[in-house]
Amino acid sequence: MSVAVQKDEMKDKVLLGANVSVAKTGLLAAVEETIRYDANTYMIYTRSNRGGKARPIEQFNRDEALQMMKEAGIVDPVVHLSYLVNLASPKEGTWEYGVSVLTQEIERVHYLGFRYIVMHPGSHVGEGKDYAIRRIAEGLNSVLTGNEDLFLCLETMAGDGSKVGNSLEEIAEIISLVHHQDKLGVCIDTCHNYSFGYDVVNDFDGFLRTFDEVIGLQRLKVAHINDSKNPMGSCKDRHANIGEGSLGLEAIKRIVFHPSLRGIPQILETPGGKYRSEIDAILSRERGPEELYEA
Repeated sequence: MSVAVQKDEMKDKVLLGANVSVAKTGLLAAVEETIRYDANTYMIYTRSNRGGKARPIEQFNRDEALQMMKEAGIVDPVVHLSYLVNLASPKEGTWEYGVSVLTQEIERVHYLGFRYIVMHPGSHVGEGKDYAIRRIAEGLNSVLTGNEDLFLCLETMAGDGSKVGNSLEEIAEIISLVHHQDKLGVCIDTCHNYSFGYDVVNDFDGFLRTFDEVIGLQRLKVAHINDSKNPMGSCKDRHANIGEGSLGLEAIKRIVFHPSLRGIPQILETPGGKYRSEIDAILSRERGPEELYEA
């Protein structure tokens, strides 16, 4: 069973949603929350970031939820990997745990029929960027078989702490060391990119040109849409509500409606549970549930 939507069928649509909950009823909870936001895509975590045993994916009410998605016009949902996974770690136990969880998550996402997993590349915790890049690639090579029916999307980071994958060049270097590169995509994050030093506010076109030159736009599969509590180049990962940070509402609108992001799931990860009002502000018009953000 699959809810994958072919790219050419959705290329002219803006897909906008939020990070939603799977509490109690699993995928049903996520879909019901998405419908309340009048959104047409969403992101979930299938397991707690605080650790512990993951709930069996068979308890996520998949079939009923997928039917509800079809009726509501909700497409191409995204799964985010637990933050506890760190494939850059020099600690063998931590690295092996990350490999194990990622392997399990691919199986869980296959069961749901989704086609995107977003993951943070990792943190070198003192061993340096070059070590971390090799270590992440080693982890990905130990997990990916080439038979996956999904994309594992490396998320661009903000430059804080010992995280890697901050620059587009770092992401490209990780990809270059992976055997099954056709299974890899990229998730950009507007807060992270701006905080690291890419001027997505005044020159998003320039950012996309650089992305295309360094990585290739065909690998851009998911976008996280967040305002930032800090200025450009601050290297701080602090998400702000849309229109309340240093990016501003108008810049975020330009990004969301950019032709290169049509058909790509765009996900809000902003604080405070204001998703409905933020989605309304971005779209700037009243919509009925039958409208799929055609612009």
